[in-house]
Amino acid sequence: MNAEFFAALEMLEKEKGIPVDYMLERVCQALQTAYKKDNDGLKCDNVFVEPDMDEKTINMYVTKEVVDEAEDPLTEISLEEARRISPRAMLGDTVRVDVETKKFGRIAAQAAKQVIIQGIRESERGMAYNQYSSREHELLTARVNRIDPRSGNIILEMVSEGEKIEAVLTQNEQVPGEVLHEDQLIKVFVVEVRRGNHGPQVVISRTHPGLVKRLFEMEVPEIHDGEVEIKAIAREAGNRTKIAVVAKNDSKIDPIGACVGVHGARVGQIVTELSGEKIDIIKYSEDMASFVSEALSPAEVISAVMLPDGKSCHVTVPDDQLSLAIGKEGQNARLAAKLTGCKIDIGPASAEREQAQQAEQEADELTDGDEA
Repeated sequence: MNAEFFAALEMLEKEKGIPVDYMLERVCQALQTAYKKDNDGLKCDNVFVEPDMDEKTINMYVTKEVVDEAEDPLTEISLEEARRISPRAMLGDTVRVDVETKKFGRIAAQAAKQVIIQGIRESERGMAYNQYSSREHELLTARVNRIDPRSGNIILEMVSEGEKIEAVLTQNEQVPGEVLHEDQLIKVFVVEVRRGNHGPQVVISRTHPGLVKRLFEMEVPEIHDGEVEIKAIAREAGNRTKIAVVAKNDSKIDPIGACVGVHGARVGQIVTELSGEKIDIIKYSEDMASFVSEALSPAEVISAVMLPDGKSCHVTVPDDQLSLAIGKEGQNARLAAKLTGCKIDIGPASAEREQAQQAEQEADELTDGDEA
């Protein structure tokens, strides 16, 4: 071991980011493994490696007990041999015996090499995990590598700050009806990063509401700068998304207009990325009845009344707006309920009038009965 070896470790740190200290630890482990391999699989831990960064050297030695006659040459040394190393050695002492690593056999050297290679791989996996775990709940651009015709899963290739990795976009995380092609670049939302035996496992999604949120943060400077805040998102991927926004500091900002952009340019970019998914941008309100009314957009609302439980709202809409308020297969009402966290009961205006007339009639009949 000489200065060139240490220079190689420093170069490895610069090129791959693997710390010199980490690799030195692995090299020491590799030398211990090689020594034990070269000595019939030595089980005891009497072999030590001492690296010296200042002197650019690595010294290796074994400790042996001084005895009259050595029965086990791997752990014992005769008094005569011990005094050649240390003239003052006495029976029962422990002496250090230097090990010449260049005498290791081929099998031992191969074992050492494997330990070092494994150390490099583990370090690279650790760095890749740290790199991608810092991107949890963020957007990454991925390239479609291949599509599994049997499972329907899509294998994507992603790169983050030089760390390349493959991830699987499973069928339940794909947007229904969306057709992707090999080599196509798409945005994915990083749901979670897990440690795996062969590197980090990145759980990604195209259906997560977080994807829409991050797209708006990218396209709308007012959201990125904190002037407009996204309060809630409800999404049925591939069909429709409702997003509630509010201006935070400057009341002059129109939060909906900021999200839509000039001639719909900003929201248009997001719709394109989501393969035509419809997006309703709603103005958030602290007043729950008003918020529910906005959430049922594009339907018009005559009145919205919160019920005593504070979690339910009765909404009245014009008769010709009832189907629009409910939406196809109940989608509009369902998304509005998700967005507001409120149970919504929708009724037509005609039914409200009939109930009012009936109540008035019952009251009149009761009054007439009292007079009689």
